[in-house]
Amino acid sequence: MAKRRLILVALIILVVGFFFLSGAADFLTLENLKAEQARFHAWLADQPVTVIGGFFVLYIVMAGLSLPGATLLTVLGGALFGLGWGLLIISFASTIGAALAAALARTLARGPLEKRFARQLERINAGIRREGAFYLFTLRLIPLFPFFVINLVMGLTRMRLWTFYWVSQLGMLPGTALFVNAGRELGNLESLSGILSPSLIGSFVLIGLFPWLARGVVAVAKRRRLASRYDRPARFDHDIVVIGGGSAGLVASYIAAAVKARVVLVERDRLGGDCLNTGCVPSKALIRAARVASEVRESARYGIHAGEPRVDFTQVMGHVQRVIREVEPHDSRARYEGLGVEVIAGEACLLDPWRVKVTGEEGERVLTTRHVIIASGARPRVPDLPGLDDIEVLTSDNLWQLETLPGRLVVLGGGPVGCELGQSFARLGSQVSLVEMGGQLLPREDGDTAAALSQRLEAEGLSLWLDTRAIRVEACAGRQGAHILVVERVSPTGETLIERMDFDQLLVAVGRVANVTGMGLDALGVETCADGTLAVDGTLQSVLPNVWACGDVAGPFQLTHAGAHQAWHATVNALFGEFKRFRVSYRALPAVTYTDPEVARVGLSEKEARAQGTDFEVTRYALSELDRAITEGLTEGFVKVLTEPGKDRILGALVVGHGAGELLAEFTLAMTHGIGLNKLLGTVHPYPTWSEAAKASAGVWKNAHKPERVLGWLERYFAWRRGGSAKVRTPLAPPQAGAETRDMGN
Repeated sequence: MAKRRLILVALIILVVGFFFLSGAADFLTLENLKAEQARFHAWLADQPVTVIGGFFVLYIVMAGLSLPGATLLTVLGGALFGLGWGLLIISFASTIGAALAAALARTLARGPLEKRFARQLERINAGIRREGAFYLFTLRLIPLFPFFVINLVMGLTRMRLWTFYWVSQLGMLPGTALFVNAGRELGNLESLSGILSPSLIGSFVLIGLFPWLARGVVAVAKRRRLASRYDRPARFDHDIVVIGGGSAGLVASYIAAAVKARVVLVERDRLGGDCLNTGCVPSKALIRAARVASEVRESARYGIHAGEPRVDFTQVMGHVQRVIREVEPHDSRARYEGLGVEVIAGEACLLDPWRVKVTGEEGERVLTTRHVIIASGARPRVPDLPGLDDIEVLTSDNLWQLETLPGRLVVLGGGPVGCELGQSFARLGSQVSLVEMGGQLLPREDGDTAAALSQRLEAEGLSLWLDTRAIRVEACAGRQGAHILVVERVSPTGETLIERMDFDQLLVAVGRVANVTGMGLDALGVETCADGTLAVDGTLQSVLPNVWACGDVAGPFQLTHAGAHQAWHATVNALFGEFKRFRVSYRALPAVTYTDPEVARVGLSEKEARAQGTDFEVTRYALSELDRAITEGLTEGFVKVLTEPGKDRILGALVVGHGAGELLAEFTLAMTHGIGLNKLLGTVHPYPTWSEAAKASAGVWKNAHKPERVLGWLERYFAWRRGGSAKVRTPLAPPQAGAETRDMGN
């Protein structure tokens, strides 16, 4: 099989090489084809079978090998054969060539490329699973991507070649007809004045308008296909029904009401969702209380002797609940009803794409709506661990009902939530063991980031169990209420060890599961992804063209601000998608882990850049060099910026240290609006502030990219002006300690 592939590759290289070396690529220009038009017509009249057959085979070869010039051949076909015969010949030749290109890609490259681009191909395969052949038909009808790209990419998918062929035949037909007709009009052009003929201008106007018109046709086709399966209402009571009153649902409702759409928000529990009631707000209130306790312990280094703090856990949790109550009015029913949103308490279930049944205290009610936005959020994932059902497991949902501080707390999961809560409880006085299956904390971050956080947590007394897998939970003999977590870990010598750790409470923080059940989505064919989130495209549209999703239920980033970001896109695309749609971009999406030190990142990490094959440079600046950090005694951490090699364009930025989340905002703004490090360096920052770390990082980058030759000439110029020898050179100042720039090209 490998030998056959090599022979096939060699044959393709020979054909492609002959194409370019023979000058065929230079010949296939509009000027040459126009100059040779008369000869072609004469040849066609004398030997029609030879000309048609040769043209047919040539087109197949060019399309099959993805050679340039297929568009001009289409125009030539219209000029040679006219609209009818030209469309017939080129339609079949282009489709056979496309199928050949897909088959070659599948034969030669699918295996290795499936591994290399698994994530990208999964999105395409998901689209095919979601919409079947209609997905390819849409790509063909709306030429957002060159056809040869579609041929090659589809060859890497699992779509049957026969399906690929007939869908391509139909989908490419309208576009082929437009270009053939344009060629026919050019063929009839006899003078320069003919360029302004209405028919020729109309042909090219149609080509320009075709993608926009095709998009409308596809939208109508989707709606009609949907209407044929369900009984579409003749009129609608609402423009949007939003299911879920968390951060994403609230933002979606607000935006819809702001543009005067009629919107209903359905929430089965409490408005504000996890963020207000069990997530962001209470956790940050707890983190603040824990930080105060830590500051009291460390106050002696500032000359303030307060001793060991006395922690009243009941009052700490009272502080947490008070913060929730103070923030709650921002997400209240009264506020949103005042904004024009109808709020209904109850369970929502889709009867069909346009009817939502709401069951609540006031009975059942069926709402008709043009669009539905699913923003039902997520819940903590609880692993299937033997013995776990026999104990009361703590999660980020029920943690806030604790009345006493756990003496010995085991945290299962070393991600952001596990690290934040583990450190907080340790600072409040718990003996904390943090168990992580992977080899580092914060698995998505770079190794140096995880190492900095691990060092701090261990210094504060947390016991870190990395590369450790939980096996089961057992009751602790002789101690009522105490239990044992049995774990498996590998020793440095490679030996598998079974160990046990006692605990009074077990906090599970191993991720979240999207809430997708109970809403009738399965019956309507709305699929879920491998991670349990709803399957949506880049505009947040599901397989049903009027059902959208945003927030935790849509993924991939289960963050409050990510949900709000998605909510804008889902709402605007739902209300105005007939005219313009916006794809969600996560390129400049920030994320913060609120440990101490904080870990804040936007854009690519080194790990992600390497995985994507992206070349980059790393600029690193230690906060121990920052004057403000020195004055406050908070010198732990660093700033790391990834840029394009030799350029100041920011690919990603990471801050580890005090107030990292606030400092990250400057880099997020820069990435969002295309501001490079040169402009950050040229921006005046007040002294002494933490924000100067951004300018200092830009300065480190600039120092590594200073124009050495120009500086050398300037040195000679100033030496000449002083009347001294121009040959004398003084060394340039070295970069600051703790600062570096390195090239990580792949």
